[in-house]
Amino acid sequence: VQLQACGGGSVQTGGSLRLSCEASGRTGEGITTGWFRQAPGKEREFVARIWRSSSDAVYADSVKGRFTISRGCRKMVYLQMNGLQPDDTGVYYCAALRRSDGTFAYWGQGTQVTVSS
Repeated sequence: VQLQACGGGSVQTGGSLRLSCEASGRTGEGITTGWFRQAPGKEREFVARIWRSSSDAVYADSVKGRFTISRGCRKMVYLQMNGLQPDDTGVYYCAALRRSDGTFAYWGQGTQVTVSS
């Protein structure tokens, strides 16, 4: 499974961005996809996840009500980010769950999001 993420950029506080993630390769009947982020000097953290077989999603408390993960066509997954804050700054990665062990084993290359005050 290969993942390609894009859509990052620089915005001011309160702005919006939409990240895109396209999956390719042996995705079978679909994959559970997640977004993670890593701020400078911090560990990578979970942001959101959408299940492979439904539209049910899970969010980190820090982004609930502001971010929305969704599916598009052609194995696309989006992360709509509204009300961005400086604490949202970081490199955002999309990842896919490997069904054999339930881990996020497949990662995209990351896209930079910078929010200025």
